[in-house]
Amino acid sequence: MTPAAGEAPAAGVIARPRRRALRFLGPVLAVSPFLVYTFLGLGIPILAVIDFAFRNPKGHLTTANVSLVSHGTYLLGFKNSILLAAITSVIPGILGLFLAYAILTSRSGLMRRLVATASGVLANFGGINLTFMFIATLGSTGVLTTWLSAVHLNPANFGFNLYSFYGVAIVYMYFQVPLMVLVITPALGGLRASWREAASNMGASSWRYWRHVGIPVLMPSVLGGMLLLFGSAFAAYATAETLTAGTITLAPIQIGNLLAGNALSGQENVGYAIGLGMFLVLAVTMVLYGLVRKRASKWLR
Repeated sequence: MTPAAGEAPAAGVIARPRRRALRFLGPVLAVSPFLVYTFLGLGIPILAVIDFAFRNPKGHLTTANVSLVSHGTYLLGFKNSILLAAITSVIPGILGLFLAYAILTSRSGLMRRLVATASGVLANFGGINLTFMFIATLGSTGVLTTWLSAVHLNPANFGFNLYSFYGVAIVYMYFQVPLMVLVITPALGGLRASWREAASNMGASSWRYWRHVGIPVLMPSVLGGMLLLFGSAFAAYATAETLTAGTITLAPIQIGNLLAGNALSGQENVGYAIGLGMFLVLAVTMVLYGLVRKRASKWLR
């Protein structure tokens, strides 16, 4: 056997581990900038919040902060935030689902493009601009309120108050419905026409098709969309703060008040404990979202 013939298998054996290493390192190197950016922008702040949540102003370890936020007004802030997020995820989730289906089945391609563009813009429209728009429209001296008062239909006479808890919920729905439209449209597009044709050929009515095929297929995507809406509303701050001036007890507003220096002596780190609680709620939300998206993804392949 010649040396050249004997060296060929050895070179091939050495080359295979190198190819495997390159095949593994390639994707890692490709996503490494994103991982570094995520760690710097999200990982380090989360670690800091966890650390300060269990420390007093002097830096000593303590559980007093966590114990404090699990009682009284801080616990009420979590309850109100969860209730607000639940209301503004379920109702906009249902409305967004029907709106997306109506647009997707529309014969007008222009209408579909306009709604998709508008949803992308309105889903990110919030904060001071949105607050001003609603105050100018539905405030005590708003345009729509003035018009309704002229025909003796002032919303205040029916118990409506824009600056209340449910007023904030209505404002949140303004950007939650378009967000649901964006989230659920791909899932609606994944419903294959062949499924409906097969159901029709087997004598199934429209209701039976939706009951046994359409709704089971869409349900994971709908639940996933509502979970995203829940997380969006739960962590929102600017809209509720500017609309109510912090008069409603919500966890994000309480953090803002504490960061502004409105804290009792020895409770300077309570805001970090509230942030830790919010992080845990959002972490559970994202885990549930990942589970339902995994279930829904098999129908969208």
